[in-house]
Amino acid sequence: MNIREKYIDFFISKGHKQIPSAPVVPENDPSVLFNTAGMQPLIPYLMGESHPFGTRLCDYQKCIRTNDLDEVGDKTHHTFFEMLGNWSLGDYFKKESITWSFEFLTKHLNIPIERLAVTVFKGNDIVKADTESAEIWKSLGIPEDKIAFLGEDDNWWPNMELTGPCGPDTEIFYFRSKDEIPEKFDPEDDRWVEIWNNVFMQYSHNTDGTFSDLPRKNVDTGMGLERITAVLEGVDDNYKSSLWTNIIKTIEEVSNKKYEENEVSIRIIADHIRAAVFISADNSGIKPSNTDQGYILRRLIRRAIRHAKKLDIDINSDFDEKIALTIINEYKKYYSELETNKDVVLDVLKSEKVKFNKTLEKGLKEFEKMIKNIANNKLNKDLAFKLYDTYGFPIELTIELANERGIEVDVKGFREKFKAHQELSRTSSVGKFKGGLSGNSEIETKYHTATHLLNAALKVVVNKDVHQKGSNITDERMRFDFSCDHKLTDEEKKNVEDLVNKWIKEGLDVTKIEMSKEDAIKSGAECMFIEKYPDMVMVYKIGDVSKELCGGPHVKNTNELGHFKIVKEEASSSGVRRIKAILE
Repeated sequence: MNIREKYIDFFISKGHKQIPSAPVVPENDPSVLFNTAGMQPLIPYLMGESHPFGTRLCDYQKCIRTNDLDEVGDKTHHTFFEMLGNWSLGDYFKKESITWSFEFLTKHLNIPIERLAVTVFKGNDIVKADTESAEIWKSLGIPEDKIAFLGEDDNWWPNMELTGPCGPDTEIFYFRSKDEIPEKFDPEDDRWVEIWNNVFMQYSHNTDGTFSDLPRKNVDTGMGLERITAVLEGVDDNYKSSLWTNIIKTIEEVSNKKYEENEVSIRIIADHIRAAVFISADNSGIKPSNTDQGYILRRLIRRAIRHAKKLDIDINSDFDEKIALTIINEYKKYYSELETNKDVVLDVLKSEKVKFNKTLEKGLKEFEKMIKNIANNKLNKDLAFKLYDTYGFPIELTIELANERGIEVDVKGFREKFKAHQELSRTSSVGKFKGGLSGNSEIETKYHTATHLLNAALKVVVNKDVHQKGSNITDERMRFDFSCDHKLTDEEKKNVEDLVNKWIKEGLDVTKIEMSKEDAIKSGAECMFIEKYPDMVMVYKIGDVSKELCGGPHVKNTNELGHFKIVKEEASSSGVRRIKAILE
């Protein structure tokens, strides 16, 4: 039995229900491009919605994080990863959560207690120290010297600035070294690696800056499958664990190169193609593009191709297909969409590979133009960065090309510009994540409801077979992707706009009904990702014009929405159009 199955079986034995993994592209969460953590799809329930499966939940969740994409290539970073999680929605709290984590690690994964250490929140002038968690750990046999009290940067979630549900967490560490285990735990010693995080949402950070106890306390835990697998198998390189064995072997075969001699490139190819497979297999229909999820997908595929070239792989061969099929075979037991959408995945990889080969050729021509006009035989930082940002040239390739012609490259300037670019990407990523539990503002709630009306109007005006393919909501606007094979005419746009505004003026009630998934589908309820929903679901009905499975939140009546206006209609990807709209 593998770790996924052990984990699920253990928590089912403690009264939890397994919930299916949500898609990697969030259905109704504007705060992130991808689901970045196991808790992300559960935000409505952590905020107070009742979950159809009850108050004790567990799962393994597909996650994608892109804020440190350029770090991939070392032993530990992954773009796609799986998060094991268990939750209490107003049910059990610290004692059960900590005790069960300890029991699973020591009794079911057989980790010696002396290899474990923990951190807890040390408190500040606003919230007291979490001595309760520390005492529970002591009662289980964790010595005082293996318990470290740390500040809000380490042991508070999400952070002290964000309003909404929040609280201390306790992180569990494993001594990942053959050295003698120290008697005292030093969190700064990187031989100790975090393997599990239990967050205790017990406070509300109010808008006036005060913190008060939540009437309903939640537990949210997460343990990365890749890391715990490497720990249990005794390898200090995640890519040497059994999760990667067949994928690495396939890359060695197509490249005729050994992993030990080409670790960085093989890790990047393995990681990036795995992430690309999961994104392109997602039922949201993401295709490589220059914006949002499509941009990330394009970056992943192109970076994998660059490193395939470094390994002298024939880019015109079917190397990408062989690696992708290995990944699909590894994971299809757990994520059926990989098999269902296999042809889509292979087509995405192949078509992007063809496009990138042409871009590389253009980049080489651009490089030749650049060097004809450079001053002092030096390629400046702006030109070097343009080759990176526009044509996908890593700085190493630019240096190599320049050296062949006796030209110097402003590498230091490039690194500074590149670092600024990374910081901007990170800030953007953090900004998207900030929606989190403190999201769902009044205006976002209005936009959320408006997406349902837009979906219904498109079915009337354009085609009854139009379906939502994704949405993104901010305080300023809504964005809605939908299946459509043509650019909307001005008349179609006006008719859609008029119909939505007609329904708003009619003051239609928005009602929430709990019913079985089977009955919901029979009743004609619209649903984006039917496989992710449990047997009992929430259906939101807007008058007689819209009926959708959804997690909320919504207004009570359409007359709260204001005037709906389409700002832009454009292509999103092949067969998918995008509408940007505002409420005035």
